[in-house]
Amino acid sequence: MIKKIAVFTSGGDAPGMNACIRAVVRTSMYYGIEVYGIRRGYNGMIAGDIYQMTSHSVSNIIQRGGTILKSARSKEFMTKEGRQKAFEQLQKFGIEGLVAIGGNGTFTGATIFYDEYGIPTVGAPGTIDNDLFGTDYTIGYDTAVNTALEAIDKIRDTADSHDRVFFIEVMGRDSGYIAIQSGIAGGAEIVMVPEVLTPITEVIETLKQGWNRSKSSSIIVVAEGDEEGNAAEVAEKIKSRVDIDIDIRVTTLGHIQRGGIPTAYDRILASRLGLGAVEGLMNGHKNVMVGIINNEIIYTPFRDTIRLPKPINEDMLRMVKILST
Repeated sequence: MIKKIAVFTSGGDAPGMNACIRAVVRTSMYYGIEVYGIRRGYNGMIAGDIYQMTSHSVSNIIQRGGTILKSARSKEFMTKEGRQKAFEQLQKFGIEGLVAIGGNGTFTGATIFYDEYGIPTVGAPGTIDNDLFGTDYTIGYDTAVNTALEAIDKIRDTADSHDRVFFIEVMGRDSGYIAIQSGIAGGAEIVMVPEVLTPITEVIETLKQGWNRSKSSSIIVVAEGDEEGNAAEVAEKIKSRVDIDIDIRVTTLGHIQRGGIPTAYDRILASRLGLGAVEGLMNGHKNVMVGIINNEIIYTPFRDTIRLPKPINEDMLRMVKILST
């Protein structure tokens, strides 16, 4: 029976991380396991910034965005010397297992750490990008989509008032999940994502079809990692190839998508994953990510989560094209 575990958040923050931390702490206490918090991810593990957590430690945090444990990306943990320091700090506290809330980089570090020192880790998928294989949704994704959608709705009002074409950039360097769902929900005429090439010629043709139907304003949602470039670059390409006078504006939503009060869905998802992570460690799971697929808790090896792609549903892409006509 595992006696002591620690929880930390690493990489980009995501709304719902606090709900997950809360679930990890309270599930541990329910089963009589001592639980510790590690501040600032792997950097805090190396520095020994570790403290015992209680039920009171996680009171009144389920509704808060960000992470009370702070987060960071650690260059030092990428070195063997850094991992040695981290292991020595965990030994001081008698920690036998870890719950890592983060993404691929976090899980890659945990895999190497286990290979070298045998500390088991169960990961909880915490990223707004929803790009991790092994779960239908990641912590923070639903909130990020709703944040982007609220902005799109407001921008559409001003686009319609001034007969403008707006290019709205959302987060997603390698994943178009935020773009596709916020774009469909926001009634975007075009959604551009990294997974599928949308040529500039196709964008222009779609806009022209709208103008021929006396459509005076349009919304194009662009994931930041699209192959044609970010929203500003796409807008410039459109301007240079269209021979009529159109009022084009660009809005980059940026880090507002990372913050904010988590939705009910994200709070419940994060709570289920936090509980599942602790029970996974108790049942001997190691080097796995806990996820939910078809509403069931699933444990996926880190090597698959890191290696395997999570493609966008083709029906979603088809829906954009059909509903923009």
